[in-house]
Amino acid sequence: MVRRSQTELAVLGALSVQPMTGYAVREAIRDVLGHFWSESFGQIYPTLAALEEQGHVRRPDRAAPYELTASGQRRLRDLLAEPAQKTPPRNGLMLRLFFGRQLGQAACRALLHQARDDAERQLAEYTGLRAAVAAEATPDTPYALLTISAGEHTARAALAWAEDSLAALDALPGDQP
Repeated sequence: MVRRSQTELAVLGALSVQPMTGYAVREAIRDVLGHFWSESFGQIYPTLAALEEQGHVRRPDRAAPYELTASGQRRLRDLLAEPAQKTPPRNGLMLRLFFGRQLGQAACRALLHQARDDAERQLAEYTGLRAAVAAEATPDTPYALLTISAGEHTARAALAWAEDSLAALDALPGDQP
């Protein structure tokens, strides 16, 4: 699945919940899917235009929100049935730690403390999100909770990794540049 198809999947998925303007689609992706997915306005608006041209979404007039059509529902199901595309990782923290000898142990330690703090904050956010989503009790709730669970597990793993990495730094001989 190419990047464009993944953007289509996110947009069609958002519109499967309810009709929305382009801005509302972006907000929904940011606010609801944001713990595991992002799209920019620069990706969303051309995708909406292409989906409208293909008949997958429609608007009764220019001011109306986009609605998913039957064709769009079929396209969404087709995209969902495709294998998930692996995207190459880009992690600035790992890049810095890989070259940590050049950075120095103190700076690496500071990066790890920040990573630990970020993971703790994320875990707290997921806890609140879990409570809010569970309270909605819609047919989509069990599926949303699966993604929240993945975020919780990832945050817990990041916490454990940060603690292990800080201990590993402490075991190294004196600080290097």
